[in-house]
Amino acid sequence: MADINVIERVSDNPTGISDSPLRTVVLSGGPGSERAVSLASGKAVADALRQAGHQVRLADIRPDDLGALDTPADVFFPALHGKFGEDGQLQQIMDSRGLVYCGSGAQACRLSADKQISKKLFTENDLPTAAFDVAQRPEDIARATACWSMPVVVKPLDEGSSIGITIVERADQLAGTIQRTIEQFGPVMVEQYLSGKELTVGILADRALPIIQIKPDGPFYDYNAKYVSETTQYLFDIDIDHDLYERIQAMSVRAAQVLGMRDFCRVDWRLDARGEPYLLEINALPGFTEHSLLPKAAAKVGLPMPRLCDALVRLAMARCESGVATDRRRG
Repeated sequence: MADINVIERVSDNPTGISDSPLRTVVLSGGPGSERAVSLASGKAVADALRQAGHQVRLADIRPDDLGALDTPADVFFPALHGKFGEDGQLQQIMDSRGLVYCGSGAQACRLSADKQISKKLFTENDLPTAAFDVAQRPEDIARATACWSMPVVVKPLDEGSSIGITIVERADQLAGTIQRTIEQFGPVMVEQYLSGKELTVGILADRALPIIQIKPDGPFYDYNAKYVSETTQYLFDIDIDHDLYERIQAMSVRAAQVLGMRDFCRVDWRLDARGEPYLLEINALPGFTEHSLLPKAAAKVGLPMPRLCDALVRLAMARCESGVATDRRRG
């Protein structure tokens, strides 16, 4: 990941206005189920970059319409969530064209988007993650039904924004839930449900931001709680031991390094009933809407949206100028 001094230099600017405006293209929309959120993130990023003094074009991009990538620009800012934008496809295209862009490279995005592979890598690197299984075929469903104790979480293997997630509390409902989720989304992950606090850690340039505890109205942080509800609580004052707080931050940085994340990402955690932390997943392109967690955490340390987005485009430019490799996965 890039040097934190770039962010500190931007943060020290009392106006948040860049000395030299950059031609930036914010890529939003995309073809996936998270398109509406991607459009909202793109608009928020574009507005922030304009406030920071940059020349900005906001573009809707799809796999069958890549015209925005032909725009003369210093740097591109992908604000697409889910398929195409967050699974490495868009990043691979930009790499092939030699474009400068914010965020992680193609390989890191592929790893983080595949929940099965990323969880295996976490386990191999001694990062705690909840027990899981993957189901796609009838025999997988039968195995899952026989092996799991309730409650469990059933979720699509490659969707984000909590789309398609179901908490199953009765064993006689598990097979049907898995089958319906497979029919709608494809392969699914079955994961042991953890009943403790839901936490998230934003990462900027290899540094952990303050932890946020998420308190939705329902049993978990679903799509409605993320993007619609006005009653979801986001807490910085968290009732956990200081040593545990620092351990979660350190493990979040380590997890990002294991997958080779770059510039920024968000690491999601859940505590079990005893208060032990378990890593859920890493988001390569976390949301940038008014409800989004990474901007909230960045603002807590003095980086409101204009400064944050300015810092990210300058991280990308600094990486280009220094010739840093696209992916930096470390096992």
